[in-house]
Amino acid sequence: MTPDTDFDLQSFLPYLLNRAAEETGLKFQKIYKDRYGMLRTEWRVLAHLGGYGTMTATEIGARAGVHKTKISRAVARLELLGFLARSGNQTDRRQEFLGLTKKGQAAYADLSLSAQRFNAELTRSLSEHDQAVLTRCLTSLAAG
Repeated sequence: MTPDTDFDLQSFLPYLLNRAAEETGLKFQKIYKDRYGMLRTEWRVLAHLGGYGTMTATEIGARAGVHKTKISRAVARLELLGFLARSGNQTDRRQEFLGLTKKGQAAYADLSLSAQRFNAELTRSLSEHDQAVLTRCLTSLAAG
């Protein structure tokens, strides 16, 4: 059996997307890990709470596309670090509302500015038109 010579892994879109996501994700991870000791899922939880306000862990998991176990661990760690506080739901005791503390809000403000600068640097070589096309295409692919 001979390999199909028409297939090029280096131009296979899932492979390219994965490589691009991993490369850029690791570079930005250095910022939030070095400054605040956060891991990727912790940053995602912080970013969702900072961007959308009080949410449940289930809501964050659905928006972020992250399994509930990972969200639960991230929430526990962010609470331990003092970035996040929990409050009970009066109508459903099985559910907790999550929100950022003052320390968490400050970390979010700092990291969101860093994320904007990182994004600008990442797309610096692209025209505004190409940036818009890339964003639109990736958004469409991510939506399924």
